[in-house]
Amino acid sequence: MSRSRRSQWINAALFAAAGILLLLFSRAESFAESVLFPILLLGVAVASSPVLKRRSVSHAAALESDADVVVYHRPGCTYCIRLKASLGGRAHGATWVDIWEDEAAAVYVRSVNEGDETVPTVVIDGVAHTNPPPSMVKARLAGASRPFRRR
Repeated sequence: MSRSRRSQWINAALFAAAGILLLLFSRAESFAESVLFPILLLGVAVASSPVLKRRSVSHAAALESDADVVVYHRPGCTYCIRLKASLGGRAHGATWVDIWEDEAAAVYVRSVNEGDETVPTVVIDGVAHTNPPPSMVKARLAGASRPFRRR
């Protein structure tokens, strides 16, 4: 089992265990604390597990493709999960590369992030952006003709 898949299962198991323990042993009086939080944790467990694994390509395949948006990610990264959730259906328009499954991808991410494996690193039209706002990625996936400008 790869490091990536093992990490996904461990993260999912931890979220599921926390949700189940909270559900079983919660003495909270509010509905949100006693039911909704455990259900939320169980949902995060499913989302971070390999069950809903996004299709990932290699770094070499991403370079060879004509993709306008390439997202370098790793399993269990909350910022990556936030980006994917924010993109919704548009997430399928991007090319996703798991840096834990492809050492060349990890080397590339470190090269554009001063030696750090900071993800998501999103390459838009050939320019790397570290943890960009989801609106920037959405705009490019929607085919915006003007580049995103930060204020």
